[in-house]
Amino acid sequence: MQPRDLVRRVRRIEIASRRAVQGALAGPYHSVFRGRGMEVAEIRAYAPGDDPRAIDWNATARLGSLFVKRFVEERELTVLVLCDLSASADFGSGERTKGEVAAEIAALLALSAVANGDRCGLALFTDAVERYVPPRKGRKHALRLVSEVLQFRPRSRRTDLCAALEFAARVQRRRAVVFLLSDFQDGDLASGPPRWERALRVAARRHDVVPVALSDLRERDLPAAGLAWVEDPETGEVFRADLSARSTRNGLRTSAEAEEAARRRLFARLRLDAAEVRADAADHVAPLLALFRARARRRG
Repeated sequence: MQPRDLVRRVRRIEIASRRAVQGALAGPYHSVFRGRGMEVAEIRAYAPGDDPRAIDWNATARLGSLFVKRFVEERELTVLVLCDLSASADFGSGERTKGEVAAEIAALLALSAVANGDRCGLALFTDAVERYVPPRKGRKHALRLVSEVLQFRPRSRRTDLCAALEFAARVQRRRAVVFLLSDFQDGDLASGPPRWERALRVAARRHDVVPVALSDLRERDLPAAGLAWVEDPETGEVFRADLSARSTRNGLRTSAEAEEAARRRLFARLRLDAAEVRADAADHVAPLLALFRARARRRG
């Protein structure tokens, strides 16, 4: 990608994302992704009407009169975006591929984090983490993350979700919000528990893991195109299919729906808030907004 084209695309994504961040996403993001807790801002003399639970008994005993603690919310979070850019991310039946949609979502998340004073980092992975940008603050840093996603060219075609989740656990010792952007095409979920389930479970114990599943309509609803060669983008395996046969198309759709249902059950079992984003859809903000609002309702 030419530098001028890259700048133009980053700018376009920033403008679109900034509108969403300043509008629909601002309040929901702030309300559902909170800091590590409360910190003491000051200790002052007790005044009528103060909450008795805020009394600092150590200061009271030392100074001989009632003193209370005043708390403020410790807002700063660390947000880490794990972005799957294996070969299947190059697929898209509309104007954008899944990888390009991932860049837009990464921009939304990074700019939302920056707007709230949070730090945001990025890890781009295939069957290994190929690029890591440590968390930092600021608009310039957020735009760098978008640029990294857009210009990244992976060395490997395959996916290994275990590698990404284990990497997040190593580099991020303190609790963070970890967004996992992937199409989750790493094993057959419908045939049994995926090999990356344990890594996801371990990561979810330490961090607030939020999966964002990327898909495209044409991955499940294939056109009646007659005889066609179909290639798996990650393994390179090629097979011939008669797409004019309804039974063939129905079989492929059933398989895709079973995978989606198994993935949803897994996330529900691990009590993970998750979003589903279609690359062929016009609106990529609505699924994130629905996720934030549902999470806010659940957490009161």
